[in-house]
Amino acid sequence: MLSSARLLQRQKQSMVASPQLIESIRLLQLARAELHQFVEQELEKNPLLEPASNDGEALGDVPISADQSTGAREKDTDRPTSGAAAERLGEWKSLRNTTNTPADSRPALDEFAACTETLHDRVAGQIALTAFTPQERLIAGELAAHLEDTGYLRVDLVELAGKLDARETDVERVLATLQQFDPPGIFARTLSECLEIQLRQRDRFDPAMAALVANLEMVARRDFQALKQHCCVDEEDLLEMLHEIRALDPKPGNRFQSGAPESIIPDVWVTPSPGGGWQIELDPDALPKVLINQTYFAEVSRHTVQNSKDQAFLNECLQNANWLIRSLDQRAKTILKVATEIVRQQDAFFQHGVAHLRPLNLRTVAEAINVHESTVSRVTSNKYMLTPRGVFELKYFFTVAIASCQGGDAHSAEAVRHRIKAIIAQESPGDVLSDDEIAVRLKETGINVARRTVTKYREAMNIPSSVGRRREKRLWLIGDQD
Repeated sequence: MLSSARLLQRQKQSMVASPQLIESIRLLQLARAELHQFVEQELEKNPLLEPASNDGEALGDVPISADQSTGAREKDTDRPTSGAAAERLGEWKSLRNTTNTPADSRPALDEFAACTETLHDRVAGQIALTAFTPQERLIAGELAAHLEDTGYLRVDLVELAGKLDARETDVERVLATLQQFDPPGIFARTLSECLEIQLRQRDRFDPAMAALVANLEMVARRDFQALKQHCCVDEEDLLEMLHEIRALDPKPGNRFQSGAPESIIPDVWVTPSPGGGWQIELDPDALPKVLINQTYFAEVSRHTVQNSKDQAFLNECLQNANWLIRSLDQRAKTILKVATEIVRQQDAFFQHGVAHLRPLNLRTVAEAINVHESTVSRVTSNKYMLTPRGVFELKYFFTVAIASCQGGDAHSAEAVRHRIKAIIAQESPGDVLSDDEIAVRLKETGINVARRTVTKYREAMNIPSSVGRRREKRLWLIGDQD
């Protein structure tokens, strides 16, 4: 029997993300600097947009539609348009009879700021004052070009000698001279060599210290017994040598700034409210403010042929400008909602400290403010909150739960790490606790945590084991007695 083919028509609903929706979602995740850079790019390519002054309209107050032509403040702009729109803009400017106050042409104060000396500036000055031959000066310049900001040299001397058509011994001789430059320790190729250079300049690189520098992995493991054997010294001498090593700079180039210092600028401020509770507000400088020049749009539209490419260009610019203003406004409102709910959930933390940090996940906040969990995740990425207890990333307040062994509320993982650190800080040299004993101490305070969890948290905080802490405390005790 032959089956006949049939053509069926079905209706199906599906979500399709528009390019503007995708951009709006991306705006939520942008950090402060990235957001300002994005808005600057929009200002450059959209002639209808202009930055708002400090006393300008609030964000989101000036979206207009294509049939609106008046209502905004009249402001001049020099941003380029395309085609006839640019010509109409020039004609419009020539028709204006208003007198504009000239902009302040004085240079910014940043131009008068003293330039910070970099590591490469310091090295170049010392090379210029060193009595090198022309070939040695060429080698020194090439070695300096491979100097990292930390002060370390990352280059193969054999390859460099072949590149410069020089003998390897000449390159090594120039390198030995450069290693005497200031700051001590630069042009080293390894950490051991960096420490050796500094110790030699202090005239402290004796055989015992050489053995210590050659066994830095034992120092990291705090294997003091093996170090005493390798260095042929007793505990007192080893303690003194370790003090000298700790006084050295493992990255001597870091004292020079290679660029502008980066600082964390909070997006949200949390301050105590006079009537009790907390006052949450956005940093007014965290969000770039833009306006739509309606007068400009009306004038250029009036001189532009309807249904032309230039009119279509203007309408597209207007649509994009409205979208940007609405998206920035929605971004600000979403950040404020998420931050407010975090403060409400973590009220005990703001009042009493990290030991009272509650377990919290993204879903809890998302359900409380009626948004998707992914929205909360994007909002909390690279956003910071200024509180009376310091500056914290919004993601800091989301931690997993540790069960309570007394049937009470669960404890956050961050609070448990804080408790472990506090317990270890109170240890005495004669009473160093093992991870099992720390777990018992935690259970006495109502925190049900396994030994392996204590070990994981302790290692994450870079705290040595009980054996390493006992050896270190004993050595420090000997030093205090001396």
